[in-house]
Amino acid sequence: MTTSQAAQCDQTMRALRHASLVVNSKWKLSLIVALLTGTRHFRGLERSVAGISTKVLAKELKELEAQHLISRTVYPGPPVVVEYQALPYAQSLNPVIEVLKAWGMQHEQHVAALHAVSVA
Repeated sequence: MTTSQAAQCDQTMRALRHASLVVNSKWKLSLIVALLTGTRHFRGLERSVAGISTKVLAKELKELEAQHLISRTVYPGPPVVVEYQALPYAQSLNPVIEVLKAWGMQHEQHVAALHAVSVA
């Protein structure tokens, strides 16, 4: 491996580590997708992302807020209302989401075809 190739490899791995902070989570991309469709309350997000626990939802939302991908607005009550919305920077994930969606659909078909061949 040349010095140039090693530098390019290091740069790629560094960039992937930064990206993995968002995409290396079971829930973050799902939450971003839900919020890209519009502002949601905490319970609305909990309902729209099937299988997520309240504790994990709270943790993931805090991390997304710290990463400046979403915003949290609290309206004093009673009752206190908390809304979450995707920040404009979150829109930059749309191409990534589309590529992952396409690959996921392709992979699902690939696995199904392999399963069909092994069953036959």
